Amino acid sequence: MARTTRTFDPARYLDSPEAIAGFLEDAFAGSDLKEIASALGVVARARGMSQLAEETGLNRQALYKALSDDGKPELDTLLKVMKAFDLRLSPAPRGQVEAVEGS
Repeated sequence: MARTTRTFDPARYLDSPEAIAGFLEDAFAGSDLKEIASALGVVARARGMSQLAEETGLNRQALYKALSDDGKPELDTLLKVMKAFDLRLSPAPRGQVEAVEGS
């Protein structure tokens, strides 16, 4: 009997502000711009790209491009997207972040 599988889509599980914050925290911890852009794109899909475009004042095509695996969002775009997600960027000393991750 053949098994049917589906591609895992993390957007299906981002149904609360806490889930979204945790998902993005993991992406930001790696400091890889492609990973961050991709994670923001996943959250955007979970929330709805049209709604995000309306909230940020950016057009959907620009958001799709900036928040893709190959996207390179500018700081202004990143800040608008984070604000629309009701999140903020919060700097922390590297040692503090690593201590939390290592716990």
